[in-house]
Amino acid sequence: MQKRFYSLDVFRGATVAFMILVNNPGSWSNLYAPLAHAPWHGCTPTDLVFPFFLFAVGNALAFVMPRLEAAGTAAFLKKVITRSLLIFLIGFFLNWSPFVRWNNEQLVFKAWEYADANNNIIGIRIMGVLQRIALSYLFASLIIYFFKIRGAFVAAFVLLLAYWMLCLFLGNPADPYSLNGYFGVQVDKDILGAPHMYHGEGVAFDPEGITSTITSIVQVIFGYFVGYYIQQKGKNFDMLSHLFVAGCLLIFTGYAWDMVFPINKKIWTSSYVLHTTGLAILVLSLCIFLIEFKEAKGAWSRFFDVFGKNALFIFFLSGFLPRVIALFRWVDHIDEEGKKVYTSALPWFYQHICKPISPNLKNGSLLYAICMIAFYWMIVYFMDKKKIYIKV
Repeated sequence: MQKRFYSLDVFRGATVAFMILVNNPGSWSNLYAPLAHAPWHGCTPTDLVFPFFLFAVGNALAFVMPRLEAAGTAAFLKKVITRSLLIFLIGFFLNWSPFVRWNNEQLVFKAWEYADANNNIIGIRIMGVLQRIALSYLFASLIIYFFKIRGAFVAAFVLLLAYWMLCLFLGNPADPYSLNGYFGVQVDKDILGAPHMYHGEGVAFDPEGITSTITSIVQVIFGYFVGYYIQQKGKNFDMLSHLFVAGCLLIFTGYAWDMVFPINKKIWTSSYVLHTTGLAILVLSLCIFLIEFKEAKGAWSRFFDVFGKNALFIFFLSGFLPRVIALFRWVDHIDEEGKKVYTSALPWFYQHICKPISPNLKNGSLLYAICMIAFYWMIVYFMDKKKIYIKV
C-alpha cells in the first residue's frame, strides 16, 4: 500500500478552514481586501480557496484510484457516479434548506419559484460549490480512468484551450470575458432558468455555472497528477524540487495567458486554473517540506488535520446551521418607518459582541469569522476524538 502523506491531509484541512473563514464574515460590507473576492478579473487569497479544494480532491483521488481500477469498470462506475450524485444532491439540499422562510410574519414553505418583496420571481438555485465539486470529480475520474495519465494530460490541455475558444468566439466580440459578454450566462439561463441561478452580481449569473465547470474539471485532474507523482517518486528532495519548479512554471504560464485570457474566478478561466494550480503546488510543497522532511508537526498541523478528516461534512454544516438558526428570530428594534427589524442568534452575536471591539468595523467582522472557525473546529475535533468520520 502506498504511503499516505500527512501533509496532504493538512493541506486539505487548511483549505477547508480558510473556506469557513471567508464564507462567514460578520459583515459582507466590512472585509479586509484579502478576504474578499476580486470584483471581476484578478485573484485575491479568497479566490484561491475553491480551486485549492478541487486540487485536494484530485490529490485524494490519486490514492484511491488504484483500488477503483482493481475493482473493475462496473464497480468503478458505480462508486464514482453514486458519490458524485450524492454530493450534488447534498449541495442542492443545502441550497433549498431549511425549506421554509419568513413571509409577512409567517413561516411558509420555500417553493421552487416564488415572488420576493419586489415581486421579482426567484427560485431555488440549482448549482453551487458542492455541485461543482461533484461534477468536476465525476468527469475528472472518468477521464483519468479511461484515458490514463497521458490521455488525461491531453484532455486537460484540450479542455483549457477549447474553453478559451468558446469564450472568445461565442462571447460578445466587444468584451467576451465581461459579465455581459460571457457566453456561459445565456447557456445557464437556457438550461437552468434565470430564477434558479445566483443573483449576487445583481443579475442572473452563476459563478458555478455549467460552462465554467469545464475548466474546473482540469483542476481536479492536475491535483491527481501531483498526487500520482508524489506516490511514484516517494519522499525525497527530487520530488520536492520538481514540484516547486512545476508550480513556478504554471504560475508563469498563467500570468502569460492572463494577457489575452484574464485570470478570473467567476468564469473560471484557463489562466486562472494554471495560476491557482501553480500556487496550490507551491503551498503543498511547503507543507510537505515542513511536515514530511522537517517533521515540524505540532498543534498547528493538528488544528488543520481535523478539518480535513470531515471536510465535506463541516463545509455543509457551516452553510446549513446558520440558515436554521436564522429561523429563530426576535424583534431587535423598530425602524423609522415603524416596521419591526428582526435579529437572530448569530447576527446578535456579531452586533453586540464582535462589532464593538474596534472602531474599525473590519476587525469586528474578522473576529466573528475567527469565532466561527473556532466553533466548527470544536465540532470536528470532538468527532475526531470519537473516531466519527462522515464520508460520502
